[in-house]
Amino acid sequence: MIYVSSSCVKAEHIKDSVKQLVEAGFFNIELSGGTEPYPDLEKDLLMLQDKYNINYLCHNYFPPPQTPFVLNLASLDKEVARMSLDHCKNAIDLSQKLGAKKFAFHAGFLINIPIDQIGKKISKKDMFDRHEAIAQFLNNVRQLLDYSGDRIELYIENNVISEANFKEFDEENLFFFTHEGNLAESKGDTGINYLLDLAHLSVSCNSLGLNFKEELNSLINGTDYIHLSANDGRADLNWAITKDSTVYQNLKDYDISNKTITLETYADIDKIRESFQLIEDLR
Repeated sequence: MIYVSSSCVKAEHIKDSVKQLVEAGFFNIELSGGTEPYPDLEKDLLMLQDKYNINYLCHNYFPPPQTPFVLNLASLDKEVARMSLDHCKNAIDLSQKLGAKKFAFHAGFLINIPIDQIGKKISKKDMFDRHEAIAQFLNNVRQLLDYSGDRIELYIENNVISEANFKEFDEENLFFFTHEGNLAESKGDTGINYLLDLAHLSVSCNSLGLNFKEELNSLINGTDYIHLSANDGRADLNWAITKDSTVYQNLKDYDISNKTITLETYADIDKIRESFQLIEDLR
């Protein structure tokens, strides 16, 4: 099944993002960041689901928290860690109410990213001790797996290390799970699934000097959940997918017919439709 991320369209409230996508003919919608919290959010989502027979997934920073923050389950700041854990529990509960079967959150990282720098160049700062942060992340993953039980399948998503951030941090990788080589440390013994964002992988491989095709080959068959968009290989830009996109060219070599796919293309509706059709044709 192919989903379209709610973050592909801009609105203050999630109900309006969903309406835009439904009006464009998309009924599989992954609910993601970019909107504001409001009292009737859950009620509106259920109403729209009933009216239009929508399939939902919740992703990472959804539902939007009352107090904005950057979700990081590896943070050694007790308040950030608590907020991250509580947020994911809320997302699991909402996923169950919406009939969603999967919920993915980003793997951890070694700093508290300022909210105004998320997705951008991050100013250099002291990093957490890696061993302590990994232990914190794995402990929180175990808690979430216990909390979810058999209600929702949980996934960690690969992070992106941009060229600019890799240089800013003196070529030290501050993110967990950016490629196959550091997936094991992010999973530990938890057995958690992983979501593979091909756009993130493409940028990370370029920054770290890795071969994208080899990394993709190592990772894609180990998951049933992928995110897709295009970029220039240097930063995560969420471009629409075309036949010339690196991600598209490499994806043609794999069977994706049984995978859950989400488009994260921040483009106009026509380009989202074109991206959707290209991926649909691969299935």
